[in-house]
Amino acid sequence: MNHEYYMKQAIALAEKGIGYTSPNPMVGAVVVKEDRVVGQGYHKACGEAHAEVNALKDAGDQAKDATIYVTLEPCNHTGKTPPCTLAILKAGITKVVMAMSDPNPNVDGEGADFLKNNGISVISGICEKEAKSLNQAFCKFVRTKKPFVTMKYAATMDGRIATQNGDARWISNEKSRHYVHQMRHANDAILVGIGTVKNDNPSLTTRLPEKIGKDPVRIIVDTHLRIDSDAKVLTQDSHAETIIACAEDAANNRGHMFQQEKTKILPVALKDNCIDLDVLITVLGQMNITSVLIEGGSHIHSSAIKAGIVDQVCCFIAPKILGGNGYSVCQGDAPMEMKNAVPVSNISIQRFDDDIMIQGMIIQK
Repeated sequence: MNHEYYMKQAIALAEKGIGYTSPNPMVGAVVVKEDRVVGQGYHKACGEAHAEVNALKDAGDQAKDATIYVTLEPCNHTGKTPPCTLAILKAGITKVVMAMSDPNPNVDGEGADFLKNNGISVISGICEKEAKSLNQAFCKFVRTKKPFVTMKYAATMDGRIATQNGDARWISNEKSRHYVHQMRHANDAILVGIGTVKNDNPSLTTRLPEKIGKDPVRIIVDTHLRIDSDAKVLTQDSHAETIIACAEDAANNRGHMFQQEKTKILPVALKDNCIDLDVLITVLGQMNITSVLIEGGSHIHSSAIKAGIVDQVCCFIAPKILGGNGYSVCQGDAPMEMKNAVPVSNISIQRFDDDIMIQGMIIQK
């Protein structure tokens, strides 16, 4: 059998769950018998049946003596649904091919061991890199209980994210902006500073013409609680809540002014008279937020890099030159020597017409 061929089909199925499964992982499964796909399924949403169960149901009686390809090690514990290992055993599957082991340190290969102990052949590591990339947020969250953080920005070729009077509409083109809305749909939360809210009055919602996107939870970093009560993030129609992270004294003095539905005031400890972003990220993890998309502005970018909370950077470079003063990507004190710059690895490049997106992983020192 061509294991890679069928596993790629399972990964494609798993991708259908983007934006819907958190805090669970995205998982796809394909049942193959006599070199023919007889069943397929994916995990559609948290609390619903897992991918293996859906694929086995689709296969029916043909699952007996078949092979199941699954992008993540089958679970062997009872959560909101019964163990997938038992469903595999009951269906008469003889071989399990999985892309990756469960990254949860508390699982420690229990699913694979259970299957092997019950006479089922287990193969692991097929398309492992692709499977881990798809679930990078889940992988980090189950290990650290902190969300996976992506810093996203659009800049001119001379490194400006806005003009000197704050105008940033639009640096990137329509295709790039559409991709950003896909990123919003994929992330649990979106984070911006109060400066961005004051200057742009953004909606911070997901707008996808091809489907109804999921709005991320909106996180506003506003140390002194200066946000206007009629800001869009507080008054618009959205199923997602808005969380305003502020100092404790600001929450005590002005928190009562914000009684809008789905608005939450979150007191957070300060560091150097600003919100301690590391503490904030820890608190968000405790709220079961597994992924955060930082969209600015420049002071938030700088603070996030210095706090060491950024895992991934997604930079859109537009073919424009401002040619003078403007807001840089990061505003604030920086290292005096290039050797102290923050390195970025695993670089990938993608084009959206004339825009270039550069994506990479932050190497934490």
